[in-house]
Amino acid sequence: MDNLGSPEKPTFIDLFSGCGGLSLGLSQSGWQGLFAIERAEGAFETFKSNFLDEASSHRFEWPSWLPKNAHSIDDVLTDHEEELRKLRNRVDLIAGGPPCQGFSFAGKRNSADPRNKMFQRYVSFVKLINPKFLVLENVPGMNVAHTKSGNVSAKKGQTYYEKLRIALGELDYTVGEMILDAADFGVPQRRARLVVIGVRSDLARRLPTGVTGVFNCIALEGKQQLQSLGQGKHVTARQAISDLEVGNGAASNGRTLEYLGDGSRQGYFQKNYQAVLSSEYQRRMNEGVRPSEMDSMRLARHSQDVRERFKEILEHCRRHRRLGMNLSAEDREWFGLRKFRTVPMSADMVSPTLTTLPDDIIHYADWRILTVRECARLQSFPDWFVFRSKYTTGGDRRKVECPRYTQVGNAVPPLLAEAIGRGIRSAWSAVGVKVLKLSGKKTIYRKKEIMMVR
Repeated sequence: MDNLGSPEKPTFIDLFSGCGGLSLGLSQSGWQGLFAIERAEGAFETFKSNFLDEASSHRFEWPSWLPKNAHSIDDVLTDHEEELRKLRNRVDLIAGGPPCQGFSFAGKRNSADPRNKMFQRYVSFVKLINPKFLVLENVPGMNVAHTKSGNVSAKKGQTYYEKLRIALGELDYTVGEMILDAADFGVPQRRARLVVIGVRSDLARRLPTGVTGVFNCIALEGKQQLQSLGQGKHVTARQAISDLEVGNGAASNGRTLEYLGDGSRQGYFQKNYQAVLSSEYQRRMNEGVRPSEMDSMRLARHSQDVRERFKEILEHCRRHRRLGMNLSAEDREWFGLRKFRTVPMSADMVSPTLTTLPDDIIHYADWRILTVRECARLQSFPDWFVFRSKYTTGGDRRKVECPRYTQVGNAVPPLLAEAIGRGIRSAWSAVGVKVLKLSGKKTIYRKKEIMMVR
């Protein structure tokens, strides 16, 4: 078995990586990425631009045997089983966020959705690699039973989380779970997620309080991030994106310019960005980025009728103090909206949960939907992080394409992932195992304990 001590630069593999939110957070917390698996070509193009470029500050140590393009996890397991076996006991962490559409309360919660079974591929990878730690992120619905009569309280063996826990237990992992809200980690967005942590049992036995201790360390990291970014309070939407406002009517004069970036077409504009930063969160997100380097700033091209409707919705909800809440059925009927979810933001609250649909949320001040960059800010992606592929897609193409709004909406918030990465490292360091060979003996040093082993 490999050394159980904590290395200076522990390694990880990211499965179902999407555009790289989980990878970014882990990298920022001191982990070294080896490779990632993502099937959607658009999402992988974004991942590649940020983690495989020569100039990347978080460059992955990509193996020569795996082509640097989009892959399905099934193909990698089938085509590269021999290479994966050679990594056994040589990787510290496997992370991943399997597709969650079949679990999500925002969707149809289809128990027959084939994406629900992707966690089984995750388990197959774990069996081959046998890493020390596991991280799996999903929506809370993964731990709610699917039945023909609807959602019921979780019972042992019914939920996909329980199936996952049992499967990993058979591989000799100690597994725990907790619902974490990204807002408690400095992310300016209300986003509850099920986070599963697994620790290989030989290491779990040496952790002072097991998986519970890992979650305690993660929570402590979250408090420190929240103190740094919001002085202990949740970061609001205004604190996150006020520097990206463009105004309405005459107030927008001089604050926009023609959009000339990827996917530019006649009639599109973007914020004429001046980097007037007004919060610690904005300063951290924008650190080291010149105004001309701001990516994915294209504004939606709304008709005047749509803008007027957004204006009325914002004013109506302010009068009734219902900003930050989904419009009621009566409101939707009054405004002639067919969409089930339309949320006018509140400037002084955290953002509502971002989805993959850009028109789910109305900006708190401007009469428009959010830009990709604003969504990225609300997910805690720094401004240097670039996004590739289309901005949006529709119809049947939504099943195969992964445009920018979808990439951001599906991502793990990097700040949440960073706290997870730091928390695991902090708990791991408590093991304090160092092996030295002295006079033909091994001396194992533990915290408050020295034991001689022949």
